[in-house]
Amino acid sequence: MYNVMIVEDSKPILRNIKMLLETLSFPIRVTATATNGEEALAAIKQSPIDLLLTDIRMPKMDGLSLIEQAKIANPDLKVILISGYSDFEYTRKALNLQVFDYLLKPVEREALEEVMGRVIDQLDQQMSEELLDLQEIIHPQCETTPKQGEEFPPLFSQMMIIMSKQPFTAGHERWVQVELESIVQDFFAFHPCRVYTSQTPYQFIAFVNKSALEVYSSVHEILESLRRHLVTHDIDALIGGQLLFAESGNLPELYHRMSSILSEQQRLKQGIVLDTGNPVSMARSETGCLDPLQESAFVQMIQARQKERFALKLSELLNRWAEENVHMHEVERFIGLIVDTFAHLYEEQGSGMRLGLELRSRQFAQAQSYADFCRELAEWTGQCFDMLQSHVRKSKAILFEQIDDYVKLNKYSQLSINDIAMKFHVSPSYVSRVIKNATQITFVQYYTRLRIQEACRLMESQPDMKFKEVSDLLSFSDQHYFSKVFKEYTGLSPTDYKQQMSGIKTQS
Repeated sequence: MYNVMIVEDSKPILRNIKMLLETLSFPIRVTATATNGEEALAAIKQSPIDLLLTDIRMPKMDGLSLIEQAKIANPDLKVILISGYSDFEYTRKALNLQVFDYLLKPVEREALEEVMGRVIDQLDQQMSEELLDLQEIIHPQCETTPKQGEEFPPLFSQMMIIMSKQPFTAGHERWVQVELESIVQDFFAFHPCRVYTSQTPYQFIAFVNKSALEVYSSVHEILESLRRHLVTHDIDALIGGQLLFAESGNLPELYHRMSSILSEQQRLKQGIVLDTGNPVSMARSETGCLDPLQESAFVQMIQARQKERFALKLSELLNRWAEENVHMHEVERFIGLIVDTFAHLYEEQGSGMRLGLELRSRQFAQAQSYADFCRELAEWTGQCFDMLQSHVRKSKAILFEQIDDYVKLNKYSQLSINDIAMKFHVSPSYVSRVIKNATQITFVQYYTRLRIQEACRLMESQPDMKFKEVSDLLSFSDQHYFSKVFKEYTGLSPTDYKQQMSGIKTQS
């Protein structure tokens, strides 16, 4: 549904055009009318308008001035000019302002319908292109199709905001689309706003009508106010945003550029705000960077197996980072250096552990506080040193025994091969080979068989348990799937198996 505004100083003509539009079978609604340009411009700045039908000669502000100012507020606004025969020179000037078309007074239904049909086709194409661009940057499960009656102004007539969770802060459970959208919409009050989940974990993208800026002096001020509003809801965020215009470029490219700027500017402590459209405000210092000699010293300590000295120097570095509020980019780069060094040494011993190290290192940013991060990083590097000190790669037989014990202890959980790989500091492919070598079956078959064996034991020892209870207890997705898998492994449905067991007990 597209929003239409009619501007005409003659109220009878205005009413006639409105009546004609309402008789046409197009997805439009007349959401605003005005009798002069100043009144119309104020309305355009306050609410999303897709199509403007305006007279040329009007009091206070004529049609040409209105079009010029309205295009600044909304560059994608479609305009149809209403003019008389005597206004030809004005009409020619209006065409230079990218007016879609013009209608002569008195406006006739046939002419209006023809022009409206063409402009609606163009609006449909524009929306389709924008939705395709939007789908490239948001999570696949996000709904982009406007609901019936919902406003969907052009993206490039709005302000785009990216909100990312500040590392080492609590409140992971608050970073969900429904709750965050409610909080953000509450902040922007009467200004149209949408919030989407991006494809990056703990990151959301919002589009807000530019009218929200009218009570603020700058983009930076409104973003800072939003950040403080989120803090009152125990959400600490890094926020970047900028006004979108038709010349802003491709939406996915713009999103990735904004995300890159945010990533480069993100600090260790406290969320910040950035007007990503204003490069002057984004000078970056190199505080906290390690020089090549310092990096080399950490690498040499690992190569020399100097666990205690490494722990001491790491503690000093972590304290310095906190004092200098270092960029997160430097933290991530250092952890990557540590992963590379340990992985290289493990590979020399024939152990494919790089992926396990990388998976574990990515979890550090989800620590609830910087103190937790420091503790987890110190414990992890200590464990890496301990494994190096052994100088012996675990044999497949020993590793399988440990995996088997671990899986049996956790058969009520929904384990994945990545969980096991991370637990034993090896790659998922290596876990798969170890299990296949020991059992002649795949990990999925091995793990499922253990859970079905446990299901049989539960049904024998606790005959009053319902099948759904057994299914839920063993973390199957639903009872129907449990029954299907149970029959594949036992040859009997859970009901038949239970009856068979009851018969055996009766005979006994």
